[in-house]
Amino acid sequence: MFENFIWDKIKWMKENAKKIFKIAGEAIGVAVLLFIVFYLGFSIGEANPKTISVVGVPEAAEQGKSKDINFSTFWETWDLIKGKHLKGGEVDNQKLYNGAISGLVNSLGDPYSVFLPPEDSQKFKEDVDGNFGGVGMEIETKDGKLLVVAPLKGTPAERAGVEAGDYILKINGEDASGLDTQTAVKKIRGEIGTKVTINFFRDSWKEPRDVSITRENIQVPTLESEMKGDIAYIKLMSFNENSIPLFYEAMVKSLFSGSKGLVLDLRNNPGGYLEVATRLAGWFVDNGKVVVSEQFRDGKKTDFPSTGNAALKDFPTVILVNKGSASASEILAGALRDLRGIKLVGEMTFGKGTVQQLESLSDGSTLKITVAKWVLPSGKTLEGNGLVPDVDVKITEEDAKNKYDRQLEKALEILKKEMEKQGK
Repeated sequence: MFENFIWDKIKWMKENAKKIFKIAGEAIGVAVLLFIVFYLGFSIGEANPKTISVVGVPEAAEQGKSKDINFSTFWETWDLIKGKHLKGGEVDNQKLYNGAISGLVNSLGDPYSVFLPPEDSQKFKEDVDGNFGGVGMEIETKDGKLLVVAPLKGTPAERAGVEAGDYILKINGEDASGLDTQTAVKKIRGEIGTKVTINFFRDSWKEPRDVSITRENIQVPTLESEMKGDIAYIKLMSFNENSIPLFYEAMVKSLFSGSKGLVLDLRNNPGGYLEVATRLAGWFVDNGKVVVSEQFRDGKKTDFPSTGNAALKDFPTVILVNKGSASASEILAGALRDLRGIKLVGEMTFGKGTVQQLESLSDGSTLKITVAKWVLPSGKTLEGNGLVPDVDVKITEEDAKNKYDRQLEKALEILKKEMEKQGK
């Protein structure tokens, strides 16, 4: 309704603000809004996606209104900006309006709830498709700071030495403090072949460092596998529509090669589709076991069970995790520990444990809003409290320099002892 308003209509709108907001609220209330539950926080399922239609009602919109809010202060501020600010005559009205909505969402203090104007919504869809220009790292806002969740395998960020847990202080010389995730992503992206300079800080460093990275077309990788003696090593780098068939292929090949145990590597896996987690869990636990539950603010819960034939129910398994393991990968790791007692080796995970849904707005913009939290079979919630591994192992800078994977070696050691117990 507001998208085409112009300055000479502002005073009329102010005089009729109450009526306008009532109409807008009802229009949104009766719209049929398609939303998709986000399993990574920002990934849409394509393989049997869980799409639910929601019909709002005017009464619900009315209940959400606060009778003690006086919108005249908003318009007074608008007038002062347009009339007195040094650049008030230059700024686009739509930009001001979008900024006001962003401020409304930001006031929640939730880094995962975001308002995306139409142009940002398109970039968001490019992210979901898994093919986009950039440097190849998952970033989030945590405790008010921008940090790297995980560099993606084979991308410019990984080649530049970026690690999970690195803090982003500056982007092309501009202070990044206070930036939300979407704004930071926009600044990092650019034309393929151009460079972006990012100032990082790592806990083990004394001083921040500038890293110049060339932007590329990013294609999100999925899986790699190999045999380590009689142990299958499978590294899942994301949970997408290819994960299930690729895992099946890798696991079958390893079994034919005589594997007697499995190291499942979920390090630097930022998550993806929840369905992948429940279907992978179905390899390790009986069909129908609750892998995770969504808990909404009214206390209602929705359970998500495992699906599969439990082909690896008694198969010795160890899972590798680190601070780059987030969302759906945390869910799988936590559920298999709760349900099967599978040991986790590595470092504490990221702690992404909330559910977001997308609301498509009438002007092409999008609202990504947190609606629930994930609860593991043990009752543990993940948000802000990642999974603590059973065996904590840090990789030192010296290890990284020498390409020595201390965490993997520990996982293999633990797994071999487990295999001996089972006589394998």
